[in-house]
Amino acid sequence: MSVNVIYKTHATATGGRDGSAKSDDGSADVKLVVPREMGGPGGVGANPEKLFAAGYSACFLGAMKAMSSKVGVSVPADATVTAEIGFGPRSEGGYGITANLTISMPGTDKADAERLVHAAHEVCPYSNATRGNVDVGLSVA
Repeated sequence: MSVNVIYKTHATATGGRDGSAKSDDGSADVKLVVPREMGGPGGVGANPEKLFAAGYSACFLGAMKAMSSKVGVSVPADATVTAEIGFGPRSEGGYGITANLTISMPGTDKADAERLVHAAHEVCPYSNATRGNVDVGLSVA
Protein backbone atom coordinates (compact mmCIF):
# COMPACT_ATOMS: atom_id res chain seq x y z
CA MET A 1 0.00 0.00 0.00
CA SER A 2 1.22 3.46 -0.85
CA VAL A 3 -0.04 6.77 0.51
CA ASN A 4 0.66 10.10 -1.18
CA VAL A 5 0.94 12.14 2.04
CA ILE A 6 -0.49 15.66 1.71
CA TYR A 7 -0.55 16.57 5.41
CA LYS A 8 1.41 15.60 8.50
CA THR A 9 1.05 16.55 12.14
CA HIS A 10 2.80 15.64 15.36
CA ALA A 11 1.74 15.09 18.93
CA THR A 12 3.82 14.10 21.92
CA ALA A 13 2.62 12.21 24.97
CA THR A 14 4.36 12.22 28.33
CA GLY A 15 3.50 10.02 31.29
CA GLY A 16 1.50 7.48 29.27
CA ARG A 17 -2.18 7.04 30.09
CA ASP A 18 -1.88 9.21 33.20
CA GLY A 19 0.09 12.09 31.72
CA SER A 20 -0.60 14.54 28.94
CA ALA A 21 -0.50 14.84 25.17
CA LYS A 22 0.03 17.94 23.08
CA SER A 23 0.14 18.65 19.37
CA ASP A 24 3.21 20.37 17.93
CA ASP A 25 1.28 23.61 17.35
CA GLY A 26 -0.45 23.54 20.75
CA SER A 27 -3.96 23.41 19.30
CA ALA A 28 -4.57 20.09 21.05
CA ASP A 29 -3.34 19.93 24.64
CA VAL A 30 -5.01 17.30 26.81
CA LYS A 31 -4.62 15.91 30.29
CA LEU A 32 -4.75 12.10 30.23
CA VAL A 33 -6.47 10.11 32.98
CA VAL A 34 -6.85 6.36 33.34
CA PRO A 35 -10.59 5.50 33.70
CA ARG A 36 -11.75 3.72 36.86
CA GLU A 37 -12.85 0.77 34.69
CA MET A 38 -9.21 0.31 33.74
CA GLY A 39 -7.90 0.54 37.30
CA GLY A 40 -7.17 4.26 37.32
CA PRO A 41 -8.48 7.15 39.37
CA GLY A 42 -10.92 8.35 36.72
CA GLY A 43 -11.96 11.96 36.84
CA VAL A 44 -11.59 14.81 34.41
CA GLY A 45 -9.30 14.07 31.51
CA ALA A 46 -9.08 12.29 28.21
CA ASN A 47 -7.66 8.91 27.30
CA PRO A 48 -6.54 7.36 24.01
CA GLU A 49 -9.98 5.82 23.45
CA LYS A 50 -11.75 9.19 23.85
CA LEU A 51 -9.30 10.80 21.46
CA PHE A 52 -9.77 7.98 18.95
CA ALA A 53 -13.57 8.34 19.22
CA ALA A 54 -13.35 12.08 18.56
CA GLY A 55 -11.02 11.62 15.61
CA TYR A 56 -12.96 8.76 14.03
CA SER A 57 -16.34 10.49 14.34
CA ALA A 58 -15.04 13.75 12.85
CA CYS A 59 -13.17 11.99 10.05
CA PHE A 60 -16.16 9.80 9.20
CA LEU A 61 -18.49 12.79 8.93
CA GLY A 62 -15.90 14.40 6.65
CA ALA A 63 -15.87 11.26 4.49
CA MET A 64 -19.68 11.40 4.29
CA LYS A 65 -19.47 14.99 3.06
CA ALA A 66 -16.77 14.04 0.55
CA MET A 67 -18.89 11.20 -0.85
CA SER A 68 -22.18 13.12 -0.78
CA SER A 69 -22.11 14.34 -4.37
CA LYS A 70 -20.83 11.01 -5.70
CA VAL A 71 -23.65 9.10 -4.00
CA GLY A 72 -26.28 11.80 -4.58
CA VAL A 73 -27.27 12.10 -0.92
CA SER A 74 -26.95 15.45 0.85
CA VAL A 75 -25.52 15.61 4.35
CA PRO A 76 -27.77 17.82 6.49
CA ALA A 77 -26.11 20.55 8.56
CA ASP A 78 -27.26 18.85 11.76
CA ALA A 79 -25.87 15.42 10.84
CA THR A 80 -23.83 13.74 13.58
CA VAL A 81 -21.56 10.75 13.94
CA THR A 82 -21.11 9.28 17.40
CA ALA A 83 -18.23 6.85 17.84
CA GLU A 84 -18.31 4.38 20.71
CA ILE A 85 -14.87 2.90 21.29
CA GLY A 86 -14.47 -0.17 23.47
CA PHE A 87 -11.26 -1.42 25.07
CA GLY A 88 -10.45 -4.80 26.55
CA PRO A 89 -8.35 -7.95 26.50
CA ARG A 90 -8.23 -9.98 23.29
CA SER A 91 -8.72 -13.74 23.30
CA GLU A 92 -5.39 -13.97 21.40
CA GLY A 93 -3.60 -12.00 24.13
CA GLY A 94 -2.87 -8.35 24.56
CA TYR A 95 -5.56 -5.70 24.27
CA GLY A 96 -7.80 -4.52 21.48
CA ILE A 97 -10.49 -2.03 20.65
CA THR A 98 -13.93 -2.10 19.08
CA ALA A 99 -15.72 0.72 17.29
CA ASN A 100 -19.39 1.37 16.73
CA LEU A 101 -20.46 4.40 14.74
CA THR A 102 -24.00 5.74 15.05
CA ILE A 103 -24.91 8.15 12.29
CA SER A 104 -27.80 10.61 12.52
CA MET A 105 -28.99 12.35 9.35
CA PRO A 106 -32.27 14.08 10.27
CA GLY A 107 -34.73 14.37 7.40
CA THR A 108 -32.85 11.86 5.22
CA ASP A 109 -34.42 8.65 3.98
CA LYS A 110 -32.82 5.77 5.92
CA ALA A 111 -31.93 3.78 2.78
CA ASP A 112 -30.22 6.85 1.28
CA ALA A 113 -28.37 7.51 4.54
CA GLU A 114 -27.20 3.89 4.71
CA ARG A 115 -25.96 4.07 1.11
CA LEU A 116 -23.92 7.18 1.93
CA VAL A 117 -22.60 5.67 5.18
CA HIS A 118 -21.34 2.57 3.38
CA ALA A 119 -19.67 4.69 0.69
CA ALA A 120 -18.03 6.84 3.38
CA HIS A 121 -16.81 3.70 5.18
CA GLU A 122 -14.92 2.71 2.02
CA VAL A 123 -12.95 5.98 1.84
CA CYS A 124 -12.63 7.19 5.46
CA PRO A 125 -8.96 7.00 6.54
CA TYR A 126 -9.93 5.72 10.00
CA SER A 127 -12.12 3.02 8.46
CA ASN A 128 -9.28 2.04 6.15
CA ALA A 129 -6.80 1.97 9.04
CA THR A 130 -9.05 -0.25 11.14
CA ARG A 131 -10.32 -2.55 8.38
CA GLY A 132 -9.36 -6.13 9.17
CA ASN A 133 -8.02 -5.11 12.59
CA VAL A 134 -10.97 -3.68 14.49
CA ASP A 135 -14.61 -4.74 14.49
CA VAL A 136 -16.47 -1.63 13.29
CA GLY A 137 -20.23 -1.47 13.53
CA LEU A 138 -22.23 1.05 11.50
CA SER A 139 -25.79 2.05 12.29
CA VAL A 140 -28.02 4.82 11.01
CA ALA A 141 -30.21 6.26 13.75
